[in-house]
Amino acid sequence: MNISEIVPPKSLTFASLRLLSDGEFHSGEAMAQQLGVSRASVNNALRDVDQYGLTLFSVKGRGYRLVNAPQWLDVARLNSMLRTPEVFHIELADTAPSSNTVLLQRAALGAASGSVLALEWQTAGRGRLGRAWHSGLGNALTFSLLWRFDFGLAALSGLSLAVGVATMRALRKLDVTGIGLKWPNDVLNAQGKLAGILIEAQGDMLGPSAVVIGIGMNLCLPPAVVQRIDQPVSDLAQAVAVLPERNDLLALLLQELADMLSVFSRQGFAPLRAEWESYHVYQNRQVRMLLPDNTQVSGIVRGVTGEGALSVETKQGMKIFNAGEISLREA
Repeated sequence: MNISEIVPPKSLTFASLRLLSDGEFHSGEAMAQQLGVSRASVNNALRDVDQYGLTLFSVKGRGYRLVNAPQWLDVARLNSMLRTPEVFHIELADTAPSSNTVLLQRAALGAASGSVLALEWQTAGRGRLGRAWHSGLGNALTFSLLWRFDFGLAALSGLSLAVGVATMRALRKLDVTGIGLKWPNDVLNAQGKLAGILIEAQGDMLGPSAVVIGIGMNLCLPPAVVQRIDQPVSDLAQAVAVLPERNDLLALLLQELADMLSVFSRQGFAPLRAEWESYHVYQNRQVRMLLPDNTQVSGIVRGVTGEGALSVETKQGMKIFNAGEISLREA
C-alpha cells in the first residue's frame, strides 16, 4: 500500500485505541458512552486500523480487543527519566505532517532551544534527500529536537555525524548488538536500516543559528509497514534481547543528544571523530560512491575529516566527499 493511500488516524481513532490499550475486550456500546459518540462512530473510527500496523479483534457479543496495543508516549514519564529535564520543553502530539516541519516553523517564531516534538503518527514523514519515512502506530519513534547555537551555519559541519554518535551511545546502553553507522546519518545492522537522522538548519553563516534534529527509529515493524518501504529495513526488536519501553528509549536518546550537543557547541565534531569512525560499518572497506551526476568513484574508506566529510582512498589519490552529495554502497 502506498503511504498516500493510507487514511491518517482521526482523533476519535486515537481516543478509541487508548481505551483499548489494556488489551481487554471492550464493547462498542460502552466505548461510545465513554467517548460521548455513537456506536457507529466508534466502529468507523476502528475500521481498517490494520493499515497502521495494529491487530484488532472484533468479536460479536464481546466487543473489541487490541492485541498489540501501542506504548503511548507520556510527558510525565519522559521527564521522570531525564537526568536534566529542565533542558527540554517536550510536547507530544497524536499526528502532524512531520515533526521536523512543525518544529522548523516554531523555530522561526522563536521557540526555545530544547523544544521537543514527538509524534505518534506522521502523515508526511521525511528522510534525507526528500525520501519518505514510513512507520506504524506505536512501533517506532519519530521526534525532533530544536537546538540553538551562538555560532553560525558555517560551524555546523559534522553535526549529523555527531547525532549519530549520540544515537549509538544510547543504543549501546541498552545492549543493542550488531549495529553501526553508515555515512552520513543512518543507523543499520546486517538486515537493513534501523534509524535515520534528518538535520535542518536556520540562521546566518556567521550566527546565530538554530537546528532541528529529526530522528526516526524502527522499534518493531509489522509486515504491513515493511511492505511500504523500498529499501532493506530492520528494527530494534531484531537487535536487542528485551525491547525497551518507548518513553524510556526516547528519554535516553534526548539525554545523550543534550550531552553531545554541549560538547559540539564548544568544540565541534572533531572530538567525536574517532568514536564515529569506530562505529562506521564501512571503515577501511572498499566502497562504490554514487554521485549526484550518476558518476561513480571506487575506493577505500579511510575515515572522516574533522568537519565530517568522508575520506576515500582512490587510485587517483585521497578524495573528500561532503555530506548530502553522495550515496554510499558497499562495492
